[in-house]
Amino acid sequence: MSGHSHAKTVAATKNANDAKKGKIFSKMGRVITIAVKEKGADISINSSLKALIEKAKEFNMPKENIERAIKKGTGELAGESLENVSFEALGPGGVAIIMEGITDNTNRTLGEIKGILSQYNGKMAGEGAVRWMFERKGLIEIDVVGKKSEDLELLAIEAGADDIQLQEAIGFIYTQPEDLEKVKKILEEKLIKVNTASLGWFAKEEIEIDEKEKERLQKLFDALDENDAVQNIYSNLKN
Repeated sequence: MSGHSHAKTVAATKNANDAKKGKIFSKMGRVITIAVKEKGADISINSSLKALIEKAKEFNMPKENIERAIKKGTGELAGESLENVSFEALGPGGVAIIMEGITDNTNRTLGEIKGILSQYNGKMAGEGAVRWMFERKGLIEIDVVGKKSEDLELLAIEAGADDIQLQEAIGFIYTQPEDLEKVKKILEEKLIKVNTASLGWFAKEEIEIDEKEKERLQKLFDALDENDAVQNIYSNLKN
């Protein structure tokens, strides 16, 4: 299975400066609010919310920020009218890009994304124009330190995973979207530490581009990452 996202905005560096942390907290708050609106504030029922709160705590997001985001989701506090958005584009070198975000003004965000793309040799693509190049999959990141690769591979397969890739300290387990929570639960029951679990877009085939185009593409990713609405960026660039 190929294609980790090239810019997980919410999963940005933990050593970010204050300005960067403020942006990360703002984006995390929006994701939490949306999760509460969709499935409620009870973490025993809303596993997505539980995972988001755990991730927010890992990034030292203040407790009051988390609580405020939850209350916006329940309606206890007034907040923006937020909605999920998704855009497709072609970047430098013809790289296919999917951007997911949360915004309180779709037209404004669309205009901002178009402006960023044009600045860095990219262009918007119509709905479905590049999405067919990707598959929707669940991705579970696990801690593999002290674990035998053979045992982990067998466990992942028995749990219903499609594929597993192991590195020195972490492993990536891929699932069908509908199997994500089931596989995650089985892993946790077997005392495997799950770092993150989320749905994402993964390229069916990856492409290579020259170094000059890679530099331009990275600048594009960085600029998109700075946008308040953009949460996740996926591409078919070969790692």
